[in-house]
Amino acid sequence: MTASDPATPASHASGKTSPALEQLLSRASRDDLVAPAPEGQTLETILAAALRAPDHGRLRPWRYVAITGEARPAFAHEVLAAIDRQEPELPEKKREMRFARFSTTPLVLALGMHLQPESPIPVWEQEMAVGAAAMNVLNALHLAGFGGKWISGKFCDDPKLRESLGLKGDDRLAGFMFIGTPAGPRPVPGRPDPKAYLAFWKPGARVSFPVDRESAQPG
Repeated sequence: MTASDPATPASHASGKTSPALEQLLSRASRDDLVAPAPEGQTLETILAAALRAPDHGRLRPWRYVAITGEARPAFAHEVLAAIDRQEPELPEKKREMRFARFSTTPLVLALGMHLQPESPIPVWEQEMAVGAAAMNVLNALHLAGFGGKWISGKFCDDPKLRESLGLKGDDRLAGFMFIGTPAGPRPVPGRPDPKAYLAFWKPGARVSFPVDRESAQPG
């Protein structure tokens, strides 16, 4: 491809980073989420971006359940019941925090996985497709001016909780996404140097990663 090819962004030829990519580099999980959350066509567009994720075999393994409005406190009680069954040792303070988060976050999105073990596509690839779609949701939220945080826990393995979300049989729950509008600006957290996690394969040479070489150094 050349710089004139429509599939090659001009920023590649010039060495500059596109504005959209620059914006993605500032994405971070947010706890301080307030109304509004995306709804209607905006939410559908964000989920349309999610479904652009790689999907080997076109199995469409993702299943989303939105919990909004007056349904949130009722569902928060379902979550507490699942926690009591799966994590009875969880401190009361953390139980209260979970209840508050599930009952007040503008939009809670359950990330279901409709897995097909009988498919020639390995289950782990199906799970990866769901994970890739979830990351697309987070990126699309950020680009649209919203914020999100993906959480999970032992309670997500609770059969009754999964059943309440319409998940059956081999279906699983990849967690929940808390979604809303960031309450205000926040410094972008630092990120690792990508070069530390990149290696180039060469014939006859042993592949090693800078980050692993650094961790092997004596303290």
